[in-house]
Amino acid sequence: MIDRRQLLGHTSLGLAGLMAGCAMPSTTRLGNLSGTATGTAMPTALLADLHERSFRFFWETTDPTTGLAPDRWPTPSFASIAAVGFALTAYPIGVVNGWITRDAARTRTLATLEFFAAAPQGDSKSDDSGYKGLFYHFLGTTKGHRFARAELSTIDTALLIGGVLFAQSWFDSDHPGEVRIRALAEQLYAAIDWNWILPRPPFMAMGWHPESGFIAHDWNIYNEAMLLYVLALGSPTHALPAETWDAWTDRFDAQWTDKWGEPHVHFAPLFVHQYSHCWIDFRGIRDRYMAKKGIDYFENSRRAVRAQRAYAIANPGGWTGYGPDVWGLTACDGPGDFTIDLGGRKREFFSYSARGPDDRDDGTLAPTAAAASIAFEPALARRAIETMHGRYGPQIYGKYGFLDSFNPTLTATAAPLKHGSIDPKMGWVDGDYLGIDQGAIVVMMENWRTGLVWSTMQRNPHLRRGLQRAGFTGGWLA
Repeated sequence: MIDRRQLLGHTSLGLAGLMAGCAMPSTTRLGNLSGTATGTAMPTALLADLHERSFRFFWETTDPTTGLAPDRWPTPSFASIAAVGFALTAYPIGVVNGWITRDAARTRTLATLEFFAAAPQGDSKSDDSGYKGLFYHFLGTTKGHRFARAELSTIDTALLIGGVLFAQSWFDSDHPGEVRIRALAEQLYAAIDWNWILPRPPFMAMGWHPESGFIAHDWNIYNEAMLLYVLALGSPTHALPAETWDAWTDRFDAQWTDKWGEPHVHFAPLFVHQYSHCWIDFRGIRDRYMAKKGIDYFENSRRAVRAQRAYAIANPGGWTGYGPDVWGLTACDGPGDFTIDLGGRKREFFSYSARGPDDRDDGTLAPTAAAASIAFEPALARRAIETMHGRYGPQIYGKYGFLDSFNPTLTATAAPLKHGSIDPKMGWVDGDYLGIDQGAIVVMMENWRTGLVWSTMQRNPHLRRGLQRAGFTGGWLA
């Protein structure tokens, strides 16, 4: 019988030590805190362990036959197409780190793309996986068809295609399996009719339901849709007009603020400032809007990270645990939807919600918010990772790294929870890992460490075309 440790590989810090919440030696230093892709950053033992554990989430929970990745684990879950996009991006990261072989990554990737290429497309209520080349946000894990009344999702399709195009560019050999991966990626991307989901031009609708038609909301403010619009502009078959990008960014000034630090285009939860950057290297390239502001979108995200930390230091809500080395608000699980009295103060809590400074902040912290910011602010993110791990240890850190979220303020054991559990001393801790939050950790840690995803995507002709049609110039696009 093969020892499971041989399959998983060994980390440089013993698992028993990590699970005991051990502190990092004071002599440990990062080799490169700049986050640039020109060299290889040297992670501490804890960072290396977090990176591998987060990768293992995808390798061990994804169905190897279909490539469908769960929305969450260990709670039984439907599949998330966005999590599949992160999984496809994670597999080559596993190869370059020595966690899996290229053959294994190729086999899993090919199975995933074959499944999605063959998945039924149509306008039925329950017998299809997508329509017009787009896919439903959530898919059932048996047939891979639409789950319940999930929406046909533009943004989640974009996150899926981010992984598909990364696979297209990374698997670049003459091996028949890799040739097939590239062809399937081209087929999936070209099939998407971006112009169809434009009921209120020039902006794309957030989604569509076969029962009721287009969702009433559009992607018409600054948010995570940068990747979505770049992909729609770069389409070889159904591209949006080039002027769409400027029409969109012309609306960004309403979100320009310096409330929590340096001026930047603000959106409260940090995932908005991270997701598009997982696949696009925005350093040194600028569109018309950012050229006018004198920064780029990478710097904008750096400022958003520092603003979150400044908010945690100020801690206007008086939440337990917030400070210079414990911060991170984003979309994540929460304890539930209720209001209770804590220490003579009424406190409102939420279940899954998009949290940020001054916006649905209920004291719930998400380690992914800080960990996936490591490419923007390596030193600040590292200290947050180490402090959260050192302070709360095995209660928030387990098989696949950090559990999705925790709340040190909520210590009332009688609270009507929707997720997780409460320790009367430590507070509330989620019981699940979420695929999209694990994915941002895996990808952004690798972009900080080697720049792998960024440099690979720089070679993808579709991504380059989309950026150029949006008006980006300079840097690696020159």
